[in-house]
Amino acid sequence: MQAALAGSRRADRRAAITKCGRRSAGAACLSPIPVVSGRRGNQWWVLATLSLGFFLVLLDQTIVSIAIPAIRQGLHASLAAIGWVNNAYLIAIAALVITAGRLGDLRGKGKLFITGVVLFTLASVACGFAQSAGELVGARVVQGVGAALLIPQTMAIIMVTFPPHRRGVALGVWAGVGGLATVAGPTVGGLLVSSLGWRWIFFVNVPFGVAAAVLAVFAIADVGTNERRRLDLPGVLLAGAALVAISYGLLEGPDYAWGTVSSFVSIPLILVVGVTLLAVFLVVQMSRQDRDPLLPFPLFRDRNYALMCVGNVTLSVGLVGMALPMTLYLQSELGFSAVKAGLTMAPGSLVAGVVSPFAGRLADRGGKYLLMSGFALYAAGLGLLAIAAGRTAHWYTLMPGFVVIGLGVGCVMPPMQAIATRNVQPALAGAASGVLNTLQPIGSAVGSAVILAILQSQLAGRADYGGAMRTAVLVPIGVLVLTALLSVAIRSRPSAPEHGPTLISVK
Repeated sequence: MQAALAGSRRADRRAAITKCGRRSAGAACLSPIPVVSGRRGNQWWVLATLSLGFFLVLLDQTIVSIAIPAIRQGLHASLAAIGWVNNAYLIAIAALVITAGRLGDLRGKGKLFITGVVLFTLASVACGFAQSAGELVGARVVQGVGAALLIPQTMAIIMVTFPPHRRGVALGVWAGVGGLATVAGPTVGGLLVSSLGWRWIFFVNVPFGVAAAVLAVFAIADVGTNERRRLDLPGVLLAGAALVAISYGLLEGPDYAWGTVSSFVSIPLILVVGVTLLAVFLVVQMSRQDRDPLLPFPLFRDRNYALMCVGNVTLSVGLVGMALPMTLYLQSELGFSAVKAGLTMAPGSLVAGVVSPFAGRLADRGGKYLLMSGFALYAAGLGLLAIAAGRTAHWYTLMPGFVVIGLGVGCVMPPMQAIATRNVQPALAGAASGVLNTLQPIGSAVGSAVILAILQSQLAGRADYGGAMRTAVLVPIGVLVLTALLSVAIRSRPSAPEHGPTLISVK
């Protein structure tokens, strides 16, 4: 029986690849169908491994922010230097995620995932032993490179491991793990900093990284194409330079009051250069669609994928629009400690983590109206926070808003990713994941810049933190409501895939 099944798989694989090979390079099938090969061959072991890697990265993102004051004091660093501990990491991710996603398509997603985990873990050790702000920032750049290699492979491997009708559940678990990581980060970070010191917020990554790497070797042998194909180096250079310039301008703009950085170099000039390079990148990609482009344009012919790209940006704006003003309000207006502020906001992430797997199961049946409801709930939760915020507010009066936000996020993440990837060819899974994961930090940077500008304007006008927060959250509320309305255009019925079923071989 097993021999018959293996023979059937081999025949199906040959037929699928032959079918793909007969198409023109500009047609929907741009490269052969990937083969998912795992030494265990168990989909849920694969998902557990990917979720552990995803947890590792998100835990680090949330755990570092709470330790910034202790890091600055321990390394005797300036405020400007310590700001680069986060910014260098974020810029490295934003610049490389789209390249790493496509590289996974061309060289093997499993290899890229394992490389990313190992690099991230080694860089975490270097961060923990850093003796100066410069050393720490350098190690954070390497950490960002590892995260950029790892992040797009998690979603891409899920896409080629789980068929479309079961993908929502897998993405729900994946998103739920992310929600739990954001809960654990501030709490664990606060405990580690207060008990063992700031270096342990990096050392804590090591056991998770080792476990993820070992599991990946056994559960995810490799996921890639059956042919060696060239990476689009002009695209890599143009996209990387454009995203570095745009990310730098948005992240550093507030610190330079959106003015001069040095000599004739200014934040507006950097942003203009970034946007210009991005336009050149798109023109170059248009001319390379028949030669393994970094950004395959056929992805955007799928209306659902294009709409969910917009959704990823607006979700990121919403997350920043809640976290940034609320953190300032809780600590500056209400006098909460960093740990208490993190615990006050934790119910939202906890609810999102619990709801996501169930929302993922519902997403497998369509997800359009679930997604619309999620965006609406998210906006409603921000409205509740704006109403409850005041100089005499307590943590329990703010909790209903955070719970509703968590419910909204839990109902948005799984269906958004499931709808986005439902019709994507397995051979383009890495590129699709890379684009989605590139848009998230860009959305966060845009949202952060806008929210900070509003907060600064309000506080300069002598408004209290509560009043400034209420004004600032109007931006994400408006963006989320518009996205809910835009979701009406989603096609409810998935189109029939041309690439055939995902192929899983067990060695």
